[in-house]
Amino acid sequence: MTEVLAYIGLGSNLDNPESQLETAIEALTGLPQTRLQARSSLYRSAPMGPQDQPDYLNAVVQLSTGLEPEALLDKLQGIEQAQGRVRAQHWGPRTLDLDILLYGEDVVATERLKIPHPGIAERSFVLYPLAEINGQLEIPGLGGVRSLMEQCSDAGLSRLSVTAQSAG
Repeated sequence: MTEVLAYIGLGSNLDNPESQLETAIEALTGLPQTRLQARSSLYRSAPMGPQDQPDYLNAVVQLSTGLEPEALLDKLQGIEQAQGRVRAQHWGPRTLDLDILLYGEDVVATERLKIPHPGIAERSFVLYPLAEINGQLEIPGLGGVRSLMEQCSDAGLSRLSVTAQSAG
């Protein structure tokens, strides 16, 4: 299979979130048929769900992968489990959340997986790091990442001092 560019959203608000994200990025570099191409800065954001939880740290990475979407999802869920992810509460606190945001230009709608990720257009903690990696990115069916950012409030979002890095 040819390789495709996939964008993965990372989030954590438990057990040293910065360390959780760095460990996850390291794990992503070890996936089969996959290379880390770029990573965004870290962003702090207020929780989307229940507000009685710590703020999140978020980032986005760009991978070049030969894994099919569902195989990639399986690998991401394995990394989440290895880092102590417990699915106790929808939008609740978590050690690690890894989401496939985009997989090339594919649109996927299965019981397990939806790509582009649902809600991508309303989430500043996804759009801003995505634009940092690739400001020309087009979200299938939704439009350009920059125009989506203009329609999305960045209230409660702050970029930390870590800068985007290209692994290529």
